[in-house]
Amino acid sequence: MLNHTLEDWESKAAALNIRSRAFIGGKFVDAHSGRTFSSTNPATGEVLAVVAEGDAADIDAAVAAARAAFDDGRWAHLAPEDRKEVILKLAGLLRANLEELALLDSLDMGKVITDAVTIDVPGAASFFQWYAEAIDKVYGEVAPTGSGDLALVTRVPVGVVGAVVPWNFPLDMAAWKASAALAAGNSIVLKPAERSPLSALRLAELALEAGVPEGVFNVVPGFGPTAGKALGTHMNVDCLAFTGSTAVGKMFMQYSGQSNMKPVWPETGGKSPNLVFADCENLEAAADMAAFGIFFNQGEVCSANSRLLIERPIRDRFVEMMIKRAESAQPGNPLDPASRMGAIVDETQTMGIMEFVEAGKRSANLVTGGRRVTVNGKGCFVQPTIFDDVSPDNPLARDEIFGPILSVIPFDNEDEAITIANDTVYGLAASVWTDNLGRAIRVAENLHAGTVSVNTVDALSAVTPFGGMKQSGFGRDLSLHSFDKYTALKTTWIKYKP
Repeated sequence: MLNHTLEDWESKAAALNIRSRAFIGGKFVDAHSGRTFSSTNPATGEVLAVVAEGDAADIDAAVAAARAAFDDGRWAHLAPEDRKEVILKLAGLLRANLEELALLDSLDMGKVITDAVTIDVPGAASFFQWYAEAIDKVYGEVAPTGSGDLALVTRVPVGVVGAVVPWNFPLDMAAWKASAALAAGNSIVLKPAERSPLSALRLAELALEAGVPEGVFNVVPGFGPTAGKALGTHMNVDCLAFTGSTAVGKMFMQYSGQSNMKPVWPETGGKSPNLVFADCENLEAAADMAAFGIFFNQGEVCSANSRLLIERPIRDRFVEMMIKRAESAQPGNPLDPASRMGAIVDETQTMGIMEFVEAGKRSANLVTGGRRVTVNGKGCFVQPTIFDDVSPDNPLARDEIFGPILSVIPFDNEDEAITIANDTVYGLAASVWTDNLGRAIRVAENLHAGTVSVNTVDALSAVTPFGGMKQSGFGRDLSLHSFDKYTALKTTWIKYKP
């Protein structure tokens, strides 16, 4: 498939059978209201599918199906090795349907097909496989008690998990939530982003094919103020996992207080700094990864390294290196394997990015990019853009733009770099480039971020937790720690001797 041409991918796209109805109780169904919305290809403006617009009635139906499935134990009471077998089969089905799933995400939100094929879908499959393998390797505890007492501490599934995921990594974010929640024995009601719902619907169908029982995995497309709020305020949802903006994450925490005090696990915004010190010997690698850190996925990444802090002695040289990389990463047709960047998700997001660019031209030094462009006269595309001499208090350096916009901020010493890096309401990720081991450890210890990547960018794996600090939220995906969200600790105390 890596040898496919643009024409190959366009032909495969035209042959797609797109699922567009809600998936509730193991079946595709229309929205209770009959309403629909259009899912549009941001690269062409063409409507891909007319999607069921779920609202409170559909969330009620999905939660009822999930609750019934949980309460009768059709999934939660399966032996761990049996759940493991099913989820491993689901991972295999993702791999078997790789091209279809990659196309759905590429068409739906503008992602470059090469990234979807090599990163997104294989990543989603690997997360399901990892959590399947972990199912029978998580043990309970025996608490220290006096003679005559036995206190067991076990992890039990919380019940019905609500999951709300963003539009930038549609399949991957659904997989991050669903893989761990299913492995723990829960039922799920997933609300995908209205901008990119298509791969989540196909995922649910594949889960059923793999052997996940009816009602265990439900997907309700819809909008935040209706379907999202209904899920957040639902009295029969036992916990809610959310990835998205900080503002919406706060709303879900309010919904919890207004309803049944369900735990809410938010993974929210970011404005990640990338600190490059003059003692970094391999500046070419640093520049390559700095470009990847902001231009990958069109900059539509919560942990994107959008603030580039450069020590002043290497600042001019490094900026020139970044300009060259930006100029070689111009956006193109997402289905063209030669494209380095794809389309911005929709017109609203594109206009928002350009508002930041226009304001930035008046307050910083635009050194490359800064234009909205089209491909074949169509689409939502923005050039990779770099602003130099950005003040740390400039909105370019403070607000989450969620686009391919890099802000360069010079610094003179280590303490100043740490101060600038931490001067943000966010704390999701950070990167540090240095060949001084002491500095690497010292700076990493002082950066307020959930993940600090040293001599790389945005390091991520199933074996380590992903999440932030401050207003980046406190939810954690990935690793065994993700089970903390989807399980409750139960103590069973047995007095066996009077």
